[in-house]
Amino acid sequence: MTPRDTQPDAAPFGSNAVRLSPREWLVALAIIAAVLVAVPPAWTRVEPLEVAADGRLPYRLSNDYWTFDRVARAAAGRGETLVVGDSVVWGHYVTPEGTLSHYLSADAGGGRRFANLGVDGIHPAAMAGLVEYYGGALRGRDVVLHCNLLWMSSDRHDLATSKEFAFNHPRLVPQFVPWIPCYREPVAGRLAVVIGRRLPFSAWSRHMQVAYWENLDLPSWTLQHPYTWPIWAEPLTLGATDEPPSPRPDARPWAEKGIAAFGPAWVELDTSIQWRLFRRTVEVLRGRGNRVFVLVGPFNEHMLTEKSLEAYKQRTAGVAAWLQSEGVPFAVPDALPTEMYADASHPLASGYRLLAERLATSDAFRRFVAREGDAP
Repeated sequence: MTPRDTQPDAAPFGSNAVRLSPREWLVALAIIAAVLVAVPPAWTRVEPLEVAADGRLPYRLSNDYWTFDRVARAAAGRGETLVVGDSVVWGHYVTPEGTLSHYLSADAGGGRRFANLGVDGIHPAAMAGLVEYYGGALRGRDVVLHCNLLWMSSDRHDLATSKEFAFNHPRLVPQFVPWIPCYREPVAGRLAVVIGRRLPFSAWSRHMQVAYWENLDLPSWTLQHPYTWPIWAEPLTLGATDEPPSPRPDARPWAEKGIAAFGPAWVELDTSIQWRLFRRTVEVLRGRGNRVFVLVGPFNEHMLTEKSLEAYKQRTAGVAAWLQSEGVPFAVPDALPTEMYADASHPLASGYRLLAERLATSDAFRRFVAREGDAP
């Protein structure tokens, strides 16, 4: 026998200095769970959010769904009509005072306020996830939902190509059903996304990475900033009132920029992943008691070749037919004048103003915004 074998107090396993009993493990887990639950709501007191009348999600927080939820809650709490969509709603080429929601509030709302809940780069497959997992505040509200057929203009935009490529907002798309061919995240990563959607702490930690830690996790950020306390990485002044640094696109009419006409290979609606998930967004919103109005377009039809324009018209007719069959009020406005577009789908400020004016004369939109007791 060795000397170690003869020692009565020899450790039976491992080399841990401290070992927890089962009861102590339960206490430790309870403390950790309490911290995970308490930190996100407590942080709202540390980082107040003040949303201006035409406030929108800051560009650099486009992937910060925790802040999106807070902006949505603030707008819903004020009783505003919520305008949900991609960068067309967000207003990629205009200031907050030049967006569709601004002009709807000023010219077309009959006294209503419209809140800008646009998110840059949010395609329908991601918007379905945004609404389902981070849009609980939208419950029981009036929602104007934008439908941009640009996301169905090719297999790549539709996420239907089998070749892997990086696309916007992968954390929001379905991880398993429907299966997205170009999305190659390992199963472990997909499961982590699915679980994280149910945990407020996960969304909050992502917020900290995006807003304060330069899109890095905490260990990586501290290695690059060894002498900075991470909680106070910068003044806590983030909010939807800020206009943070963002790309400054060329806000001239598309023809002046030398953009040529094109003929995209439109995807059939029956097989389109993006159209399937747009319909899911409508169904989720209506299932939560929301009144939904869908705005289709306005796409820059002036950029399309004759054959492609015909295909586009067929798809808008298909979208309108489905909305009508489901009893969803909608508008498919005529194309704006060519000089009011910056590119294939983004209007300039003058275009948003005209679009709001046209919606104001739409019977379907007037009925949608009319309150109880108002004249239709």
